Amino acid sequence: MTKYSIVAQIIVALSILYVWIFRFDNIGKEFNEYGLNALTRSIVGATKIVLSTLLLAGLWYPSLIPIPALLLAFLMVSAQYFHFKTGHTWQKHIPSFFLLILCLFIAWVSLK
Repeated sequence: MTKYSIVAQIIVALSILYVWIFRFDNIGKEFNEYGLNALTRSIVGATKIVLSTLLLAGLWYPSLIPIPALLLAFLMVSAQYFHFKTGHTWQKHIPSFFLLILCLFIAWVSLK
């Protein structure tokens, strides 16, 4: 692990936890806009919270890092798909794209 990957892990994990815990109402509006139901939103949210927690645990147990990083990257690709599907402006794409890049960086560093 490098200091950059550690910072990236913390940024990704805390960003996801913040959005899914403290901005949950906004997430609900977006999922409605995407045509996804509350069960799907809850499953995605729980999955992201668990994976973010595993990324933080990876600070002490590095073997935990690659799988959560790659799964979060997949979820960020999915977010990009739904942003494109609904015709969002590029500003709406930036957060999930930035997290996607960071997740891929984290996975790459952890697999070296």
